[in-house]
Amino acid sequence: MSNATITKNEAGASSLRQARLPRWTLPALVVVSAAAGAGIGTAAGLGNTLQWGLIAAVLFILGSYGLAAAVEGGRQAKDRLATSLVWVCFVLAVVPLVSLIWETVERGKTVLDGYFLNHSMEGVQTILPGGGAYHAIIGTLEQVGIATLIAAPIGLLTAIYLVEYGRGRLAKAVTFFVDVMTGIPSIVAGLFILSFWIIILGFSYSGFAGAMALAILMMPVVVRSTEEMLKLVPNELREASLALGVPKWRTILKVVLPTAVGGITTGVMLAVARIAGESAPIVLLVFGAAGINNNPFDGAQSSLPYYIYEQWQLGNEASFNRAWAAALVLIAFVMILNLVARGIARWKAPKTGR
Repeated sequence: MSNATITKNEAGASSLRQARLPRWTLPALVVVSAAAGAGIGTAAGLGNTLQWGLIAAVLFILGSYGLAAAVEGGRQAKDRLATSLVWVCFVLAVVPLVSLIWETVERGKTVLDGYFLNHSMEGVQTILPGGGAYHAIIGTLEQVGIATLIAAPIGLLTAIYLVEYGRGRLAKAVTFFVDVMTGIPSIVAGLFILSFWIIILGFSYSGFAGAMALAILMMPVVVRSTEEMLKLVPNELREASLALGVPKWRTILKVVLPTAVGGITTGVMLAVARIAGESAPIVLLVFGAAGINNNPFDGAQSSLPYYIYEQWQLGNEASFNRAWAAALVLIAFVMILNLVARGIARWKAPKTGR
């Protein structure tokens, strides 16, 4: 091969190589944008760091697009623009969450200890330090547990019907009412149970009444999440089972549900997290109790959301600390539920190894 041919090939290969920004460019641009945002915010008299962050985000997006357009070309610049927008939106979504958790931990840890977790507000003056949320924790566990026992089987069976059997007008009607129930306010569910269970049937206010209202809020979430998980199961698995002569109910029980159990469990946990923080039905149906009531079927009973609301309304430093501590307990409760859901999903997921 002649030297002219080699030179030509090298020139063609070099023309195919597109100029790229160094790897350190974007981290450096983040630092420069943050510094510029702080400088512009200070010069403009903006004392809120959130405003500085928004200015820095805009500068980062514009800077990444401009640098990519100048060095890498228009197509790569558009890709950089989309990537920058995704990262900025991610940060904007995470910052409030991290800020909320940080603030809750900082304020809640002042009174969160063993005494707080093992004592109620029975006989405690609300303007003084002391007392705890043991009665509210018991109420939350019982009410959410009963609501889950009611809503999870009904929601699971409804989703199985819609995916595996549902045809015609009845399936459309069920789907419509599930969609309607997804958007109803919690106060409406509480009013329904109040009018039906207490006013018409004459039962008393209790934790069970609140649990029924929570079950109404939980049911459509379970139905929707389970329905989507069942739709993701490949039809080939169903057809292979049916081809072997396995009845349809057994195919659903032994093939479909085990395949989707991870997503179903996650959906149920999301539904539990949806109802764990509800206070409106509890205010209407359960009231609040300063003492411990272990019987959810008789008498007033507290819960963590109602306890937080109640303590914050008192308006003094001691009650504020108790409210923050209870909020921290509630967040920990939801996080533990999610960790348990992930563990169950990993344990029950189909094995892919040979």
